Amino acid sequence: MIVDCHCHAGTGDGLRGPWDTEARIDAYLARAERARIDRTVVFPVFNSDYSAANDRLAAIVGAHRPRLTGFASVHPRTDAGRIDRMVGRAVEVHGFRGIKVHGFDALPTREVCEAARRWRIPLLADVINQPAVVEMLASQYPDVNFIVPHLGGFADDWMVHLQIADQMSRYPNVFGDTSGVRYFDALVLAIRRAGPGKLLFGSDGPQLHPGVELCKIKALGLPAQDEQRVLGGNILGLIGSRQPT
Repeated sequence: MIVDCHCHAGTGDGLRGPWDTEARIDAYLARAERARIDRTVVFPVFNSDYSAANDRLAAIVGAHRPRLTGFASVHPRTDAGRIDRMVGRAVEVHGFRGIKVHGFDALPTREVCEAARRWRIPLLADVINQPAVVEMLASQYPDVNFIVPHLGGFADDWMVHLQIADQMSRYPNVFGDTSGVRYFDALVLAIRRAGPGKLLFGSDGPQLHPGVELCKIKALGLPAQDEQRVLGGNILGLIGSRQPT
């Protein structure tokens, strides 16, 4: 099974670009079907109200089950004090399987990490080229699984990719996703250092084509069993348990 662990869906209210205006899922789904991608993890675009955005995402996920799986987005600052309630609603009512935080909103707080711990779900955290944040998160919350998209950042910073690969190798709870990583050798290095059990296929759709992103994984030339772990087995392992403690 091929699972895209990183895709956006729904509407936002920023109106500055696709990242906070609208991520249409229909074109993505057609492309994913042609690429033989079976399932996709989706989360909202940037929003001023993530509670409402998560509800809208739930309707999209519900209309496309079982192809889509939702992650709840939260804003660590403006949602402070209600994050556990938001995540609990997302898990219990909507069936979501993870949390998404973007550093352009705010970096993860203890409240966010503790919600991920309580609900036993992974936290996908875009640390926007700040690998030191991963160091703190992983060491403070060894029982929370962290997914670092773009191997640390979307800005093609080779040194950030190197540091994230190193953290993936040192921390059992740190995983990297492949979305938007243009330096192919960074993916090779991540596999070499951390192994195929720590890398997750992601596309950053719908703006990036899932078929194109998938070709990067195929080009790694991994043994079939290792390739399947990267393409779907690893993310399925992370989202399999979601009952609260």
